[in-house]
Amino acid sequence: MSRGAQPAQRVLVTGATGFVGRHVVPALLARGCAVTALCRDGAKAGAMPWAGQVDLLCADIASLTPAQLDRLARHDCVLHLAWEGLGNYKAETQVSEVLPRHLRFLSELIERGARRLLVTGTCLEYGLVEGALAEDLPPRPTTAYGQAKDLLRRALEPVCAAHGARLVWARLFYMHGPGQSEKSLLSQLDRAISSGADSFNMSGGEQLRDYLPIEDAADLLVRLALQDAVAGVVNCASGRPVTVRALVEEHLRRRGASLALNLGHYPYPDYEPMRFWADTTKLAAALAAGQDQGS
Repeated sequence: MSRGAQPAQRVLVTGATGFVGRHVVPALLARGCAVTALCRDGAKAGAMPWAGQVDLLCADIASLTPAQLDRLARHDCVLHLAWEGLGNYKAETQVSEVLPRHLRFLSELIERGARRLLVTGTCLEYGLVEGALAEDLPPRPTTAYGQAKDLLRRALEPVCAAHGARLVWARLFYMHGPGQSEKSLLSQLDRAISSGADSFNMSGGEQLRDYLPIEDAADLLVRLALQDAVAGVVNCASGRPVTVRALVEEHLRRRGASLALNLGHYPYPDYEPMRFWADTTKLAAALAAGQDQGS
């Protein structure tokens, strides 16, 4: 290390092989961070392009030893992206089983010395509120997943305050790109294109949503995690509403595909408002502050 050079930040990423994590890890490496990737599936982790560039720990957060927890808590920053059961937002196990595991794990890290944390939340914490959603809106989740995330944040805040830890709660909106769930809208559309289908079944498509390519979302999460000026809840999104139909039509143009959209085949989801997107005022302030401090 040259004289005056800063040591690399040591960053722990949980859920490193998930949809978000697999993109966050290379974004951190590109910034010169020393990354510890925590994940459950060793084979999946070994297949990642960045596998040889990180300190890999394959374990479940519920079965970590005290020594492992001590080691993980010594990182300069923790990005907690892990979460189970994302295929079913309404499953009560989100609150009864998944929430306690993650609260216990994060509380252990904080009590053992972790002082900078970014935890991903969800736009579903806001509930059925329409328009541009700002972070100071009272959460009113209508799904078990949104409720579990909201309860995790509420429980973590006093733990962080008691130990002098900083918490950034990054509320994710909608993302798309490599690694997304096979059940996601664009994954289904890609399969229809690849199979030579003549039409694609979807909802009416008039919902307004806030979408980001996953690479852009990963970059935002890293920048939020490495800055120290803004804490608390921060929307992590584009701030630009687009209809689901427009998203699908743009994807068809990018793929050079043409198939008929069977609009109205599926009902609109009952757990989301028709029109909502992120107010990104606080995000912009955090990113500007991060640039000023060189993160």
